Amino acid sequence: MRDTLLLIGRILLAAIFVISGITKFYALGDTAAYIASKGLPLPWLVAPVSAVVEVALGLAIVVGFRTRWAALALAVFALVTIPFFHDFWNMSDQARAENQIQAMKNIAMAGAFLILMASGAGRLSVDRDRPF
Repeated sequence: MRDTLLLIGRILLAAIFVISGITKFYALGDTAAYIASKGLPLPWLVAPVSAVVEVALGLAIVVGFRTRWAALALAVFALVTIPFFHDFWNMSDQARAENQIQAMKNIAMAGAFLILMASGAGRLSVDRDRPF
């Protein structure tokens, strides 16, 4: 039961990253423009790199490949995006409320990834609970 729940949890947790990364690939220009609007450097490079990171690490979580490292990387990724893309403390009204929710979602996902890092992927994975 534990391993089945870990598998289902990995799929549900990673889905947002896989889907987001694929979406970025289909709209790299829009993604780069959004990144540029936030004042980040090299948006033409950051857009495809972030898409690759989201898809590759998301799929690693799903299949349970190097799960602990992928979970740590996605926890950091989720947290790092907050000050750049969900800086609700610099916003007001509806934008503040929406971005605060997005920031809290990222914090919750980072927490889930840290739990996955600590627990491992389970037996229904490529890792089969091997240590780092």
